[in-house]
Amino acid sequence: MRQPGIVRLRRARYQGNGQDRPTGTLEFVMPVALVILLLDISLIYHASKTGRLQPWAFIILMVPFVGALAYIIVELIPEWLSGPDARQARKRIAGKLDPEKLYRELSDRLANADTVANRAALAAECQNIARFEEAERHYDHILKLPIGGEPAYALGKAQAEFDRNRPADALATLDDLQKRWPDFQSPEGHLLYARALGEAGRIDEALDEYHALIAYSPGAEARVRYGMLLRMVGRTAEARVVFNELLIQMRRAPKYVRDVQAEWLSIAEKQLSA
Repeated sequence: MRQPGIVRLRRARYQGNGQDRPTGTLEFVMPVALVILLLDISLIYHASKTGRLQPWAFIILMVPFVGALAYIIVELIPEWLSGPDARQARKRIAGKLDPEKLYRELSDRLANADTVANRAALAAECQNIARFEEAERHYDHILKLPIGGEPAYALGKAQAEFDRNRPADALATLDDLQKRWPDFQSPEGHLLYARALGEAGRIDEALDEYHALIAYSPGAEARVRYGMLLRMVGRTAEARVVFNELLIQMRRAPKYVRDVQAEWLSIAEKQLSA
């Protein structure tokens, strides 16, 4: 039986006081707005530091996010893509995707015009992609030409011989190079000579060459290889001195020098901690 005075009403799903309204949209909008604000501020600061404050500050402030996006597309991306680091990165990526692309181009160029320059370029690329036998053939061909008598080509041939695990042949080529061009000086050639002596088992001679080389060669590779050879023959204390002096010297060097030598510096640090 229905009781008088009592009316049963269905409660509305959402009350009118706003307490039960969803807040998800607001919670999403606030962080996005903060990110856009920080992006705009960062780009305006970048524009001021690079002399682009006008008109970009006005555009970024008047059209948030869209102005920032325009600044990135118009100013930053071309800057990133045109820099030397970007060019090197693109070259590395292209090399990984198609490592023999340049080799094919240089082979076609040599087929069209068999010049010393074209053959030398192909030989150098053969070295880069571990086609050492072909590189040796090209350098040997060049050296037999009347206009191919250059010490750089003999050095290239010696490097190819060494990379083919023929240190004795590399030493013979380098000895002949010194006889034909006694005034030719090359830290790279000297390093190759020391390495070939070591690989040929002529350790004492290799140590003498490394010692002479590090007196004038600025690179870290010669010092690290010298230290490693000293350690191999049991002269550990001398090896540690070589590694320590290298690391101290490189701490004073400019950053770009340390970046270039990073691989060898890392090896020196590991040798010291071993």
